[in-house]
Amino acid sequence: MASPTLLTPTSQPKPLPPIKPKSTTTTSSTLTAKLSTTSAGTTTVAPQCRRRQLLSLVAVTLSPSWLFPIRPAMAASDEEYVKESEEVINKVRTTIKMDKTDPNVANAVAELRDTSNSWVAKYRREKALLGRASFRDIYSALNAVSGHYISFGPTAPIPAKRKARILEEVDTAEKALARGR
Repeated sequence: MASPTLLTPTSQPKPLPPIKPKSTTTTSSTLTAKLSTTSAGTTTVAPQCRRRQLLSLVAVTLSPSWLFPIRPAMAASDEEYVKESEEVINKVRTTIKMDKTDPNVANAVAELRDTSNSWVAKYRREKALLGRASFRDIYSALNAVSGHYISFGPTAPIPAKRKARILEEVDTAEKALARGR
């Protein structure tokens, strides 16, 4: 025979006792500070709430972000973009044209990676530069070079087709920079 404490298909479950909400105790001083009752029996908000609203309004209007708006970091000038882009182009060319037996290939690739990362980080957020042909071509060439070296290592030679495409993109970027594009 089954124990009376075990649930069996024929036993009836007992209903659970109702859950009692936890009582919150409020002191009369707290209640009177927040609410005040008029003689007609209606409850109104104390002036303390209005004071908070006024202080928050004053804080918003006099906040430093309104007085001194924060502007995104912008590149110094167009001349700086042209100069840095030409430096990146020259580094890409010299790194790609290095012989695979050259002992400085790994250092040159690491230097190119640092230069390209800083160039991309600086100019990728510039809305004025995103539409330029020079930016597009340099970005594409850097992406191809860094993708190759990340996948195959810094001493792996770049295949002839990829090298030709990268050099072509670099040449068109240089021409676009000369034209101001």
